[in-house]
Amino acid sequence: MAKAPILGLFETADNAADAGDALKAAGVPQTDYDFLTDTPYPEGAFGERHEGHRLYIFPFVGALIGLTVGVMLTSMTSMAYPLVQGGKPIMSLPPMAVVTYESTMLTAIIFTIIGIIFESRLPAFKQGLYDTRITEGYIGVLANVEEDQLTSTQTLLTQAGAIDVVRNSGGPGA
Repeated sequence: MAKAPILGLFETADNAADAGDALKAAGVPQTDYDFLTDTPYPEGAFGERHEGHRLYIFPFVGALIGLTVGVMLTSMTSMAYPLVQGGKPIMSLPPMAVVTYESTMLTAIIFTIIGIIFESRLPAFKQGLYDTRITEGYIGVLANVEEDQLTSTQTLLTQAGAIDVVRNSGGPGA
């Protein structure tokens, strides 16, 4: 059976936290509900799950790729055009270090930007259920539940203090 979104709007953070506790007690997995707010609340203020991230991997991988490209670029260029200048070695470390450092930093920065975009889940092609009153100070509790649980979830959100409960009015893809 397909899951359908339902959004409860709350005036206070305590009521939203109560709704989260009620959803958890009703057996809704923590991955199936989320809190929407325009105010930055401390992490865990609503009892929500910890969101893990992998952002630290992107600059590390980018730096390794940049380091490899920098070393290969400088060493292969030196070997392809062997110009001996006054008995100096063909592959000299100081000039190679500058180019390698720059390619390492540039690639790490580019991969960091890509990582931020990826971890922010941008762009969001699929728009979920949303209410503009959230930007006016209300707190939304968005749950994705089975279609046969919509009525019980609506009752649960209302009992927790929701001032309004919004359902997805369309069918699939609406």
